[in-house]
Amino acid sequence: MSGERETHSFYLNLGPQHPGTHGVLRVLLEMDGEYVMEAEPVLGYGHRIQEKMGESRTWNAFMPNTARIDYLSALIYNHGYVGLIERMTGIEPPQRAEYIRVICSELNRIASHLLWLGAFLLDLGAFTPIMYTFDDREQILDILEHVTGSRLTYSYFRVGGVSRDLDDSFIQGTRAFIGRLRSRFNLYDDLVSSNIIFIKRVGDIASFTPDMARRYGATGPILRSTGIPYDIRRCEPYSIYPELDFEIPVGRNGDCLEVYQIRVREMEQSLRIIEQAMERLPEGPFRVKTPRKLKLPKGDASFSVESARGELSYYLISDGSDIPYRLKIRTPSFSNLSLLPELCRDMLLSDLVMALGTLDLVIPEIDR
Repeated sequence: MSGERETHSFYLNLGPQHPGTHGVLRVLLEMDGEYVMEAEPVLGYGHRIQEKMGESRTWNAFMPNTARIDYLSALIYNHGYVGLIERMTGIEPPQRAEYIRVICSELNRIASHLLWLGAFLLDLGAFTPIMYTFDDREQILDILEHVTGSRLTYSYFRVGGVSRDLDDSFIQGTRAFIGRLRSRFNLYDDLVSSNIIFIKRVGDIASFTPDMARRYGATGPILRSTGIPYDIRRCEPYSIYPELDFEIPVGRNGDCLEVYQIRVREMEQSLRIIEQAMERLPEGPFRVKTPRKLKLPKGDASFSVESARGELSYYLISDGSDIPYRLKIRTPSFSNLSLLPELCRDMLLSDLVMALGTLDLVIPEIDR
């Protein structure tokens, strides 16, 4: 913090228990009246040594931990981890399993975006939308609970496939949900997207630039709002994504309004992906048999997936045992949060809360 400003400024703690921080995040602010002069994120209030746990137990025992890193897109975190182990061991999951993984991951992505949408508008003082977004999100949780047995911290994927096959109830429920959500986009458009109060409130606020995003390693909707169409599903394709037809929504101005619009359009694209995967879902096994105790070969490997917030990468070093020698997890929220101090300099405090909400942070993946 600048010493010459101390006589003209004061310090304010935003968090670690402020509802606008969406978890135990503390932001130390240096204020000049209502304007933010400096913003310093203070991390560590919820640190749980996830990577160290990954190095002290078998690779298989770590699977439930992946859901606790980002509990809002836990299935995508499952997907990244099993993809890493399969890459190291050379195990090929059956095609049916790959389709099931993509269907469930995209449902999870929509659920995450719906929660963000409701919470973001709640931060702005609009209470009504969260009732609609949570209503839609509950439909997804019911569908996923049927096949996974869980509603939040999923541990459904397995090396070589998934733990349980889809049944007719899941297929019918998912098809019904696709039609339901598509019919609700008009409602969200009337309630939010075309609401002049919302447009004036979020437009031209917290403008992300391509240069800023690159310097801090920001990914996901934040990066794409600046006009850069970087999405792991297209740039570093994995699973069956290369076989599917979908678009990568991008913006131009990189402000809060465009990030909102991108996330809504991403939900539409996720519905396209799910629909195609359901139509092409092949018959056959949903899992291949793997050894009960599988040792990882010596060496290292990495695997990246596109989570609801951006690029998620796992990097593992093996010494030849069934316990990883080193496990590094690159999460999107940590990098996205890093641009906050530069982004929010000279911004009004009320706008900072909005900018923080736009980042769609999940604090456990920062304090992992």
